[in-house]
Amino acid sequence: MAQRGRKKKKARRSGTAIAEQRAAKTEAKNAAVRAQLEPLEPGERPLPVTIGAIVAGLLVVANIPFYFIVDTAAITTFAFFTALMVVMAWGMWQAKYWAVLGFQALLALTILVFALNLAFANSVLAALICLAIVIPGGALFWFMVKAMARIQMPNRPGSA
Repeated sequence: MAQRGRKKKKARRSGTAIAEQRAAKTEAKNAAVRAQLEPLEPGERPLPVTIGAIVAGLLVVANIPFYFIVDTAAITTFAFFTALMVVMAWGMWQAKYWAVLGFQALLALTILVFALNLAFANSVLAALICLAIVIPGGALFWFMVKAMARIQMPNRPGSA
């Protein structure tokens, strides 16, 4: 009966030992994922990056008449955004890592802004517009992550 009340003491590990174990486990998972990635062939461009380049190009094309119709932005803002989208579209078309990363950053900000606007939408149309941007934008962002890993990946020895 006396043994019932006693609890077995577990050996307590330090916080650094736990953190090191987690880091080793995470690195093992990352290494397994990296081993499954295939480097890009010369001239190859992942589909999400191609879609991102097309979206950036369409934003340039749509921005030009929009500026003349609305005419509320300063010419410097218009020129900066247009030039930025042209550079990003070109960079993504060339499968450049920096262009994909920059486009993802702008995409994340856009998703965040429209998701917050969704919380304060005062009509069904406003909510649908927000969802029409957040859902495809989120999907594009998600698929671009793996594409970025493949773009950044160097060619493995013996793969060429």
